[in-house]
Formats: sequence, C-alpha cells, structure tokens
Amino acid sequence: MDILMDAQALNAFLASDFPQVAGSVSVELVARDRLVARLRVDEGHLRPGGTVGGPSIFALADVAIYCAILSRIGPVALAVTTNASIDFMRKPAAGRDLLAECRILKLGRSLAVAEALIFPDGGADPVARCSMTYAIPPKRPGNNTL
Repeated sequence: MDILMDAQALNAFLASDFPQVAGSVSVELVARDRLVARLRVDEGHLRPGGTVGGPSIFALADVAIYCAILSRIGPVALAVTTNASIDFMRKPAAGRDLLAECRILKLGRSLAVAEALIFPDGGADPVARCSMTYAIPPKRPGNNTL
C-alpha cells in the first residue's frame, strides 16, 4: 500500500487535530516499512527517580502507531486504539528524547495491528516494546475522512 501522508502531513495533522500532543511528539520519518516518531522529553514526562514515566512512553507508542496507520489510510481522525500491550524493559535516562520505531504488521479495512520499539535517542537497546490494534471506521460515501 502506498504512503498517503508523509512526515510533514502527519505533523500538520497532529498540530490541527491533536494539539495536546503536537508540542511534544513529532514524526521524523515515514517509509514504506516503518515510521519514526520523537518524544521531546521535558520535566513533565519525568517521574520520581529521574526517569521518563510509563504514561509518557505509552503515549509516544500510541501516537507513533496511530501516525504509522494514518500514513497508509490518510487523515482518519476517528481511528482508535482497541487493544494495547506494552513491555517496559529498561529505565530510560531523563536527559534524552525517546524515539519510537513502528511497523505495521497487518492493515485491513476495519483493523490494523502494529508494533513500536522505543529507544533513547542515540541508544541501541530498546526501553519498551508495544503492540497495538486500531479500529478503522468505515468510510462514508463522498467523504474519505468520515
């Protein structure tokens, strides 16, 4: 399937439809086989002990996988997470951004399954792995985005 939204289009979509995350998450790369998104880590993402909190890591994975799916189906704002599983494997350092490397495992008409590995910027070992399923709403006649 072709790429319908590149990094610039996805970042513009986030800015217009999801401004609550657009300030901290951005799409850096969209390719046929993967998408890379960045969480710009700041003090609001930290938890006691000087590490990035689990909710921030989960949010990065969720937004990145959502964008990976939209890169293939277009700007369908109402595609929603229906299942998620995350494994936290290592403590991420507080002073580094996090990168989510996503790939779509299955893209159907009504469901998409994807995974993300979360890495510290410049790090080789993932700090988390996430698998998600998204429900894709049916297109309405005459309207590609619902």
